[in-house]
Formats: sequence, C-alpha cells, structure tokens
Amino acid sequence: MTGKKDKEKKELAHREKEPIERSAGEPTRSGIFYSPSVDIYQTGDAITLIADLPGVSRDNLDIDLKDSVLTITGSVGEDEDRPRPVYREYGIGGYMRRFTLSDKIDQGKISADLENGVLTVVLPKADSLKPRKIEISA
Repeated sequence: MTGKKDKEKKELAHREKEPIERSAGEPTRSGIFYSPSVDIYQTGDAITLIADLPGVSRDNLDIDLKDSVLTITGSVGEDEDRPRPVYREYGIGGYMRRFTLSDKIDQGKISADLENGVLTVVLPKADSLKPRKIEISA
C-alpha cells in the first residue's frame, strides 16, 4: 500500500518558485525573473507547451523565435494602487524561459494563447513527421 501513497505524493509534488540566476555577462533587464513551470505534451501532430505565468497580461508578454530558440518573456508589475506589503511569501517579478526547437517543428505555424495567466504554445510538427495513412492500390 505504501507504493501507491508514494506515487500519489510524486504526482502532487510541485516545484518551488526560484529566481533565475544571472550567470554570465551584464544583465539587460532590471528586476527579478523567474523560470515558469511548464508542462509539455506531444501528440501525432504537435508539441504543446503550457506555462504558468500568473499576473502576466497579453500586453506584457513577448514570444520570440530566433535561430530556432523560442523565448518566452512576461513582465509583472507592482500594483501601484495597493499598499506596500510588510511581509510577502510570493515574490513579484517577470518570467523568462527558452526552448531550443529542432528542425522537426514547423516554425512558421507556431501559435500561442494566453488565458487567465496560463500560456499555451502549440508547436506543429513538420508535415514529413506527421503520421499518415498509406493507401493500398487495387
């Protein structure tokens, strides 16, 4: 019975929110940036990324594709109408995550949607990789 409980604990586990470390070079953006949690799903037709970006609006979200690197950057600003907190357990900051795409993705057909802080990016597979039905001739 303990094996089932251990499996349930693993499924319920979550990753703590940690800021992205500035490793090399000079920072080009001010403020704290976090690496958002991302779930990746694959079907026969596409790979889908689902990223949690709480507090990010469409106006503050950038998705760039350059040299087969997909970069997601979202900004979250302080709400100026709210009083400054004395104690805070949830850090405010932007989000940034990069993915290197293979040539198996049809980069011209990538689509994205942001709803209620959840970003869905669909990466369609190239037509040559999609499963296809082969007709049998008579």
